[in-house]
Amino acid sequence: MSDTADIVPAALLVIGDEILSGRTKDKNIGYIADHLTAIGVQLKEVRVVADDEAEIVGAVNALRARYTYLFTTGGIGPTPDDITADCGAEAFGVRIDVDQRALDLMLPHYQRRGVELTPARLRMARIPEGGELVANSVYVAPGFKIGNVIVMAGIPSVMQVMLDAATKMIRTGRKMHSVEIDLLRPEGELAAMF
Repeated sequence: MSDTADIVPAALLVIGDEILSGRTKDKNIGYIADHLTAIGVQLKEVRVVADDEAEIVGAVNALRARYTYLFTTGGIGPTPDDITADCGAEAFGVRIDVDQRALDLMLPHYQRRGVELTPARLRMARIPEGGELVANSVYVAPGFKIGNVIVMAGIPSVMQVMLDAATKMIRTGRKMHSVEIDLLRPEGELAAMF
């Protein structure tokens, strides 16, 4: 009988019409799977959903109930179809508004660059009530963790730094180690050995 106490199961929810249409090729699933395996979190399920409020909320609620952690990518930028933060708030039944902590990070960054903090950019400072900020060392606008859900950007370089930051916020488990052996035989010949 295996000891499941050291197993930390997780799911990944990839959000975005651009992924489903093929316009954008996902580069995050493999990276996240490798990272989670290395830290002792087992990725058990990946779902891809459109930028649709009911679909996102339904998937968040289903996956967060089933797994220790749910990671999401996509939908936290400045455009009107970036609705993941709103959906996260709805899934948890909490309010969402501009978070002063996020604003305090973003304002100096934009001021140094001489960039105006437009209403579109201000959308990226909206965090569901009770959310912890997930640092973004690339573009400053944070992701967030609420309950067991970690919400990250979809841009691979940004997601990667957010994943590193989120790793400090989660429990990890038993790490999987593997060895690759080249046998130079077809699978059909080796299948009977297993």
